[in-house]
Amino acid sequence: MIYFVGAGPGDPELLTVKAQRLLQQADLVLYTGSLVPRPVLDCCRPDAVKADSAGMVLQQIVDLMVHHYRQGKLVVRLHTGDPALYGAIGEQMAALDQLGISYRVVPGVSSFLAAAAAVQREYTVPGGSQTVIITRLAGRTPVPPEQSLASLARHKASLAIFLSVGLIQQVQQELLQGYEATTPVAVVERVTWPQERIIRGNLGQLARLVEEAGITRTALILVGEFLAARGSSLLYDAGFAHGYRAGE
Repeated sequence: MIYFVGAGPGDPELLTVKAQRLLQQADLVLYTGSLVPRPVLDCCRPDAVKADSAGMVLQQIVDLMVHHYRQGKLVVRLHTGDPALYGAIGEQMAALDQLGISYRVVPGVSSFLAAAAAVQREYTVPGGSQTVIITRLAGRTPVPPEQSLASLARHKASLAIFLSVGLIQQVQQELLQGYEATTPVAVVERVTWPQERIIRGNLGQLARLVEEAGITRTALILVGEFLAARGSSLLYDAGFAHGYRAGE
């Protein structure tokens, strides 16, 4: 079997139980060395083949997986975070589908969730934002015009921006078309890694703070009032009745 496995944000203790078990059993582990910390691979068998896919193209990745699969080996294609978000697994699955090869996808802890934990905030705040937008700035990978940062900013939702910190000036310019300059922001670099850094400020300071810190990659940009606001949920309010409790 071939498994596409979410490696989580970096901390090996944030691997799911299933992901850890598959890594312990795998004969081949394909991973991206620039994004998967070495400690995550420590739970692999010593005799397992560990191949860094950072320098490979799609056909090389597929050929390597298929070669081991046809030898009856267990293959783990390890993707950072959760494979469903910017995981680039679609083309790999399509290639396996064409060959009639079975595979499974194992979800992982996404970095946008780890980032919320790092800044100790909820994306959805009682009485505040009830919407979370996960997006990226258009670069070499295009983004539909109606999903531009400027368009999304007008919703004033809680925002988690991937793969965009290297274009921070443009990020700030587009966000200012919807959010106030005083809107809280946080940039979380290498979340859950030993090198994790968190920079906080407001949107008007965003580009300057990121450039002064020298952050150019592997960072999430969080934007929204959720970074400053804390609401009070009715769920545990003594006067709030629901199907499992009578209100006082």
